[in-house]
Amino acid sequence: MTQPLPHPDVAVIGGGPAGLMAAEVVRAAGLSVAVYDAMGSVGRKFLIAGKGGLNLTHAEPRPGFDARYRERRDEVATWLDGFDGDALREWARGLGVDTYVGSSDRVFPLDRKAAPLLRGWVRRLRASGVQFHMHHRWTGWDDDGALAFDSPEGQARVRPRATVLALGGGSWPQLGSDGAWVQALTRHGIPVAPLKPSNCGFDIDWTPHFARRHAGAPLKPVVAHWTDETGCAHALQGECVATQSGIEGSLVYALSPVLRDAIERDGQATLHLDLAPGRTFERLHQDLSKPRGKRSRSEYLRRQAGVDGVKAALLHEVLAPADFDDADRVAATLKRLPLVLRRPRPLAEAISTAGGIRLESLDQRLMLAAMPGVFCAGEMLDWEAPTGGYLLTACFASGLRAGLGAAGWLARV
Repeated sequence: MTQPLPHPDVAVIGGGPAGLMAAEVVRAAGLSVAVYDAMGSVGRKFLIAGKGGLNLTHAEPRPGFDARYRERRDEVATWLDGFDGDALREWARGLGVDTYVGSSDRVFPLDRKAAPLLRGWVRRLRASGVQFHMHHRWTGWDDDGALAFDSPEGQARVRPRATVLALGGGSWPQLGSDGAWVQALTRHGIPVAPLKPSNCGFDIDWTPHFARRHAGAPLKPVVAHWTDETGCAHALQGECVATQSGIEGSLVYALSPVLRDAIERDGQATLHLDLAPGRTFERLHQDLSKPRGKRSRSEYLRRQAGVDGVKAALLHEVLAPADFDDADRVAATLKRLPLVLRRPRPLAEAISTAGGIRLESLDQRLMLAAMPGVFCAGEMLDWEAPTGGYLLTACFASGLRAGLGAAGWLARV
């Protein structure tokens, strides 16, 4: 049975940061607004993002901040012009949540928690008159152009004056952002770039022994070395973790777009790790040239090179037994250990999503040119960003722009 729902001025589909921000600015413009979400409560992925400490934004000044969005830096910069990291911190303060800048310039709430901020925000939205409809899964538009939902009471139809789509990407589908919206949009001729994993781990063909013994072992500190598609060499120090299937962690996530694109282009990508960033090649070569005597190979590596555990095991993954008698070979490998990455981990496991609605199909208000009155925001758009607060900031900023766009468009129609 098809159930009628109230017809708001603006329907916001998706209750993540982008959708809630759109709803906030639409309601502030004096328009009625309703939020529809497939889950039982809003902000599920936002809460997971804050599980280890909510990294709300980043203190990096612009235009360096803008450059984090790579090929889409110019487009995202226009969103940030209206709502940047400083504005996000001020907005959080308005909800009674003060923030601080950590040692890596990442910005966190003082209590590092997401739940208090989200609760306060939803409470304020409800008090302002925003309506929430949970367990409403959007299935597209019906033949008459109404928004169609599957709900606990059956099929539902809504005819708002404008719509904001903020359905997220395709990562963490158990939290609601499953990418099912792609089919509904492509059916209406909206160009969508394929969804791909971003801020993700990668598979490596470990030996069974390594995978069994060292899955979960941290690699720190290490320096990653890679060459981009133009042949330029790059290096970045950080931390990562060996997994059962390969490697993941903040250092790998930062490089995931480059590594993913290299795998698409060449079938694999090679990442070199400096396992001993505190020692030069010359120092390692000198120390490893000393006689081993009666010490075991593992003890010798620990004493002479400061390498043990998972780092020593990585040497065994890439060197033959006879190679360990060659100080030059071992030292060179410690400074540039090659890891061949075979494939990114599945999209469902990724922190975020690349691809989505192509920005060229949207105007400056984030309205679809082919569907007047339909605005889009957040991770379902074709951009990506590293972790560190950049992803969340752009989601908030795009939601604000789409909400303002919808309110402005309704004022003129």
